[in-house]
Amino acid sequence: MTLLKREDLYSLEDYSAMRSEFRAQVMDHKKLRQVPIGPNATLYFEDQLTMRYQIQEMLRIERIFESEAIEEELETYNPLIPDGHNWKATFMLEYKDVEQRREMLQKLPGVEKTVWVKIGDCDPVFPIVNEDLERETSEKTSAVHFMRFELSNEMILQAKNNADISMGINHEIYNHEIKLSDATRTSLIQDFSESN
Repeated sequence: MTLLKREDLYSLEDYSAMRSEFRAQVMDHKKLRQVPIGPNATLYFEDQLTMRYQIQEMLRIERIFESEAIEEELETYNPLIPDGHNWKATFMLEYKDVEQRREMLQKLPGVEKTVWVKIGDCDPVFPIVNEDLERETSEKTSAVHFMRFELSNEMILQAKNNADISMGINHEIYNHEIKLSDATRTSLIQDFSESN
């Protein structure tokens, strides 16, 4: 998938004029790329469109229009765009009750390393996590983790040939899995458009 460049972005004025319409498009797109795993964990798969929206929002909020500052935003968010041989996702542990969240984050250290994806009859793949910075301690995990799932050519081929795709978590106190819907499968397979 192609990385974003300055010329792919709208000016602050243009973005302001079409933000509402663009946001609606992105929100519809994001819904297809959310994978709930059990009641309290979700993978949010990123791509060029989700990152373009993120950058546009940052530029708008911070009123950034200088070239150098725009390049800094691109450098920050481009690494979250899949490269055609992987999936990149934000993993979130979501508990509405603050006290329950605190308690569960203490019970779930290492949970991010037990997340997996499985395509067809290939072995499950576990993520490379938090390449930007460490997000857990021996006492607790973070509610947010960034993940990269590196996929083999065989996995990508099976995915493109309509093999089942499932995802799950194998932590001792949080163990759930889900088979992807056709709509989510179709959206995630678009991330392989420049591979094979």
